Amino acid sequence: MRLPAIRGVIDRRILINYRVDPAILSSTLPPPFRPKLQNGYGLAGICLIRLSRVGPRLLPSRLGVSSENAAHRTAVEWDEGGRVHEGVFVRRRDTSSTVNSLLGGRLFPGIQHRARFVVSESSDHLEVAMRSVDGTASLAVVGEVGDRLPPESVFGSLEEASEFFRAGALGFSTTQDSERFQGMELCCRTWQVEPLQISELRSSWFDDRSVFPTGSIELDCALLMRNIEHEWLSRPDLCCSTGIS
Repeated sequence: MRLPAIRGVIDRRILINYRVDPAILSSTLPPPFRPKLQNGYGLAGICLIRLSRVGPRLLPSRLGVSSENAAHRTAVEWDEGGRVHEGVFVRRRDTSSTVNSLLGGRLFPGIQHRARFVVSESSDHLEVAMRSVDGTASLAVVGEVGDRLPPESVFGSLEEASEFFRAGALGFSTTQDSERFQGMELCCRTWQVEPLQISELRSSWFDDRSVFPTGSIELDCALLMRNIEHEWLSRPDLCCSTGIS
């Protein structure tokens, strides 16, 4: 399904990134995806994003939708047409917006679960908590704007981390069909990230030791983006049995 081009403003985007044992991470991915590696580790995490003035490109921006959103995602690669492609696999999306939830898969990418968000933030301090209405997903993060990545990060510099995630603009989201993933590419007019130092972090998914055994996953780093005009552009769906359709 081709979705209409969507534009809006990213008021705030937090990228929380875990480094994960590639074998463990592979077991959480459906075909045709495999982990994209950085210094021998897979990268998975949560995107916490507040959007404003979001709507179809032809809609006046003043009529656009605002929402808090969370996406559980993994940096991935896959083979198609004799080439290696890269992007992100989005296993779950949660949103504060009833509109987003109702129009998930038709106007917004993938299944959109309704969730409640509690946010407290200033220019240098951020707190975001989320719990899905169905009770199956929750998370909470507290962080302060910093000036460098943690020394144990798999990235040697902020610039290296920035380029890694910039290359993952093409995302594929789960749909009602377990073998079809809806494609959407994030196109930002500008791209600038800041390090975010995390002091508290909980995640019902990444803290689940039946999925990620002790020692297989560690918090790597977190990045912050603010005030970014953007568009989402529909891309062909990906089918696990046939490749790009």
